[in-house]
Amino acid sequence: MNLPSRRLTRRELLSLAARTAGFVGVGLMGGGMLLPVACSRRIEPGGRLLPSDANGLRLPAGFTSRIVAVSGEVVPGTSHVWHSAPDGGATFEMDDGGWIYVSNAEISRGGGGAGAIRFAPDGSVTDAYSILHGTDRNCAGGRTPWNTWLSCEEVDRGEVYECDPFVPGSQGIVRPALGAFKHEAAAVDPTRRHIYLTEDERDGLLYRFIYSKPGSLASGVLEAAQILDPEDQGEIRPGDVRSIVWHPVSDPSASARATRRQVASATPFDGGEGCDFMDGIVVFSTKGDDRVWRLDTESNQIEILYDRATSPTPLLSNVDNVLSVPGGDVFVAEDPGDLQIVALSTSGEVTPIVQVTDAFGSEITGPALSPDGKRLYFSSQRFPGKTYEVSGPFLIASMT
Repeated sequence: MNLPSRRLTRRELLSLAARTAGFVGVGLMGGGMLLPVACSRRIEPGGRLLPSDANGLRLPAGFTSRIVAVSGEVVPGTSHVWHSAPDGGATFEMDDGGWIYVSNAEISRGGGGAGAIRFAPDGSVTDAYSILHGTDRNCAGGRTPWNTWLSCEEVDRGEVYECDPFVPGSQGIVRPALGAFKHEAAAVDPTRRHIYLTEDERDGLLYRFIYSKPGSLASGVLEAAQILDPEDQGEIRPGDVRSIVWHPVSDPSASARATRRQVASATPFDGGEGCDFMDGIVVFSTKGDDRVWRLDTESNQIEILYDRATSPTPLLSNVDNVLSVPGGDVFVAEDPGDLQIVALSTSGEVTPIVQVTDAFGSEITGPALSPDGKRLYFSSQRFPGKTYEVSGPFLIASMT
């Protein structure tokens, strides 16, 4: 696979501008021009969603939606049939100002894989195609800074496939060094050459893969996290800040023993789900205890950002895919819950962004912003699977 050359995405430019301009956030004007915005939050905290629109979505005032793909149907404007059970997703910026949205297919018995939809600079669909096929229950994953997609198999001894979103009909390359376990999501810290990996088991672990060469996942070291308890305080609770240490996993292939059984001192996490990285912070969710976690990759300190059992605003349940946005907020999708995506602030405040009303029993998957931050893509996985685009003045910076 010929990997695309490295280039800064608009999302990274947003983050860089926010840090260097001395402002809380960065706003977007037409044409993608970056403007600093002091203390802006474009969706009001606690704001209400309007009644359902024609596409079955409840949105904040000033937002609009469209359906860009339906499972089992041809993507309009293309000849490609969209996959069933759309799951984790991400966007990739193109040189012409357009972008690509990638979506996994969580289908069993070799029916899994990943598909892509290509958009022109004006948002019109120009192509759709497969970038991975023949795999098993591709759930979440993560994008890399070198513009590939890591598609993760959520099965026992599942593996990670590195895919090229820019080549229609391509086939991802398996990356055994990232371990064989029930993979969920992946998040890359390019400064330290780390990939953080979640495991969807009741006693799953949080893993860190240290890749040997920049831009290459052919080799490296897989480690598992342990939360330290130096003062015998017991299990970590909301408000605690604890240190993490990492222990090597001796057999990432799990040839004789499951990876989560190989490090006796590793801390179990109850149902690891979504995982994302931005500005030195990894955010990940655990569905078994309805928590969202925050890990500082420089200091190796971890804390609970959201805990449904103790939150004064328990509007978020069945936490799943997560998306970090400039300013520190996190978009969290529910599986199934009340089928919302919410914005979770750095203080633990919950603000609904969108709710699907016509797919009871489905789940919300694959949230990803377009490179200019103006469009949110996500899917409702079943009955049937639908992939949506929501346009509007999205929150891109936390209030202070």
